[in-house]
Amino acid sequence: MKKTLDDQKLLIKARRRVRQIQIFYFHLVLYIIVVALLLYNFYIVEGPYKNNIIALNLSVLLVWTVFIALHGLIVFKGRQIFKKRWEDRKIEEFLEKENEVETTTWE
Repeated sequence: MKKTLDDQKLLIKARRRVRQIQIFYFHLVLYIIVVALLLYNFYIVEGPYKNNIIALNLSVLLVWTVFIALHGLIVFKGRQIFKKRWEDRKIEEFLEKENEVETTTWE
């Protein structure tokens, strides 16, 4: 009975984690779309209020960039991009390529 309770807790935690990642990716896609629209707006904006519109767009872009960065840090906290295992694997690949080049060249 206790084992199934622990399994259920792990399942709930895993589902919550997957949901957080899904929300972050949705947020990121929405951010990319809005950035594209704002960049297009920079291109087409004209008139007497051009500076005000550009300032508003830049402030929205800056604030949202900060929020998306914070959201990403919260969702992916504790994850390293380049782990020790990855480094070791890459070193092995480079060593294998060096050995392969040395054995196939003519002397």
